[in-house]
Amino acid sequence: MIAVEFAESFMPRIGRLLAAAFLVTVVVGCSKETDQSSGKSPEWQRGRAAYLANCVACHSNDPSKDGSIGPAIAGSSKELLEARVLSTSYPPNYKPKRPTKVMPQFPFLKEEIPYLAAYLAK
Repeated sequence: MIAVEFAESFMPRIGRLLAAAFLVTVVVGCSKETDQSSGKSPEWQRGRAAYLANCVACHSNDPSKDGSIGPAIAGSSKELLEARVLSTSYPPNYKPKRPTKVMPQFPFLKEEIPYLAAYLAK
């Protein structure tokens, strides 16, 4: 009798646990982030990590779209990234997308510039 009561109380829990595990698998497997980073180079992945950690406060999560403060920056050259990130200047003969001077310097990102360029190259 005890075994039957245990089985009757345990089986619904297993069903809920299996359903939850299935949902988590579906959500993780179908997430946009997984689709974007699978099969990408380590340089691209490192650049994406640097971008998400430092740039999305002003630029969009999607670098091809304008952000709340900063413009879209997908396709930015390494030279532009070096100039803007390290000294808030522009390369020679570059025409800025916006006339603002809001962007601060990020000297600690000097080593990340090639990786940011790889991520933004898309």
